Amino acid sequence: MNIHPLTRLRSLAVLGLALLTGGNALAGVASDAVRADIGGIDVVIVRTDVKDVVTLVGTMRAGDDRSPADNVALATMTGAMLDKGTTKQDKFAIAQQLGGVGASLSFSVDASTLRMSGKCLSRDFPLLAAILAEQLREPAFPETELVKLKKQLEGAMRAQLDDTDFRAADAFSRAIFPPGHPNRQPTPDEFMAAVGKTSVSDVRGFHSQYYGPTGMRLVIVGDVDPASVQAELRRVFAGWSGGSIPPPAPLAPLLKSAGQETVFMPEKTSVSVILGQPTQLRYSDPDSLALRVATRIFGSGFTGRLMSSVRDKEGLTYGIYASVDNDIGSDGDWSIDATFSPALLEQGIASTKRQLLLWRDKGVTGEELARSKSRTAGSYKVGLATTSGLAGTILLLLNAGMPLEFVDEYPQRVDALTLEQVNGAITKHIDPERMVLVEAGTVPGAATAAK
Repeated sequence: MNIHPLTRLRSLAVLGLALLTGGNALAGVASDAVRADIGGIDVVIVRTDVKDVVTLVGTMRAGDDRSPADNVALATMTGAMLDKGTTKQDKFAIAQQLGGVGASLSFSVDASTLRMSGKCLSRDFPLLAAILAEQLREPAFPETELVKLKKQLEGAMRAQLDDTDFRAADAFSRAIFPPGHPNRQPTPDEFMAAVGKTSVSDVRGFHSQYYGPTGMRLVIVGDVDPASVQAELRRVFAGWSGGSIPPPAPLAPLLKSAGQETVFMPEKTSVSVILGQPTQLRYSDPDSLALRVATRIFGSGFTGRLMSSVRDKEGLTYGIYASVDNDIGSDGDWSIDATFSPALLEQGIASTKRQLLLWRDKGVTGEELARSKSRTAGSYKVGLATTSGLAGTILLLLNAGMPLEFVDEYPQRVDALTLEQVNGAITKHIDPERMVLVEAGTVPGAATAAK
């Protein structure tokens, strides 16, 4: 269970990066897909050769960006209460039904959506669909479960506050995104204060206002008959109404100058570092793909420049990577994430900045681009080889504003990128002179910061 909004934010970004390290999609996904509007829900069904297994993923526009300013935890609390029982049956009866057939169903909330994820055998899809609809439409929101949830969130937050990666990412979001932006996270204190004051009445009000078929999307992949799946969904969601689509958020302004923030945490063996900036790019923007490919060459995995130089050659870091993140529901950010020992912190940051300037000023080479294009084929194909991978890819791309055909076209679009386009995206959108550096951990010489 993702507790604080930020953990969901960063995990979604990792998914997006993983999908864009591939190339050579399975042919004909768009032509094989059956798409329909079912009671206002955008439903995409793809039948595959994976026998007996069905994966369901979906989203609704009931994410953290819909929480009111005076209760920043309300969307998270509402989503976390969906599986605590319905007006028809308690959570134990639901768990018994799902567990009895080996099925699963879960919910989480990210910056802009409520996310749904389920898996079952083909014969049990009617049961999965019925429970999904019941939990979305008729949650009970029992007071006793809300009390338990608050205690769970409090304990989980205490654990996260002791994690240097979390503290760095948490501070980074507020350093680069302005108040009101979907990707700006509340402080842990603000979040927990909101958790403490949330009532069942608040949760029910949020559910009534934002839950419904409008803006909802479901992707079902596996051993299914599309006509039968559509019939089940029409049955279980019949008569449901509500939901809405928020207007696009304004772009986060670029930083005016370089900045630095330190979150001092005593007795830590490592310091988590993030160096980055807002991009003002959404996933669907023309330069987005070129910047992602350039960033992959710079900082993805052991073949990226950062790992080969800062870690392998100089031995300064436990791990380092660069990514384009958080641009599915709004404009996102570009960052380098690294971990250094306190004794090597200054040296490690200096090395990282040298590599950043070299990449920005000189760009990538034709050989690097060709190699990157070649390497993308296998990972993308593997990612689409499972029902979960294919369903997740389709959902992500549709939510990013891409056409369904993009699932098939992605390899060709990567292959068509020119060296000029890739290097042009770097110089146009990356500015090391207007980035913020965040350090979290036992930073040498830093005063203890208030939590």
